[in-house]
Amino acid sequence: MFREKGFAATSMRDLAETVGIEAASLYNHIRSKNEMLETICFDVANRFTLFMDDLEAGNHGALKKVETLLRFHIQQMVNNFEEVIVCDREWKHLDEPYLSNFHNQRRTYRKRFAAIIEEGIRKNEIKKIDAPTVVLIMLHSVNGIESWHRSNARISAEELENNMVMIMIDGLRKH
Repeated sequence: MFREKGFAATSMRDLAETVGIEAASLYNHIRSKNEMLETICFDVANRFTLFMDDLEAGNHGALKKVETLLRFHIQQMVNNFEEVIVCDREWKHLDEPYLSNFHNQRRTYRKRFAAIIEEGIRKNEIKKIDAPTVVLIMLHSVNGIESWHRSNARISAEELENNMVMIMIDGLRKH
């Protein structure tokens, strides 16, 4: 419902109706719809952060790390589409202190992603390019997978992933 109607337009009554219980009964299970949004956002953010932690601990080159991150993002959008989209679009509705915490976690993640690209530039693996811009372009491209989900004549998830990776990684590769 948060994806379809947006967080602000979704009421507790809507949520209760969707799961087939009375609105008053829903409060026996959750405090508020904000609690649900917090859970969704932080589950997604923590999954991305843990993946980044593992990736940084590895000893692959920067270009391989970027490719691995890109594939992870694509797979999350393909396999966990609804919660990733809700997290990406609705996090601004979080209450404090969750809003600030989430915003910091999001900003830190993007900086870590850019740092991997900058490492590749320093090691002459990646062409000289503005790393934060690359991260922005990649993440927005991956977000475009929403239109793939709506398509009736879509290519396979594997083909989508391989096409996106080829285009974006070849654009970074120092030839």
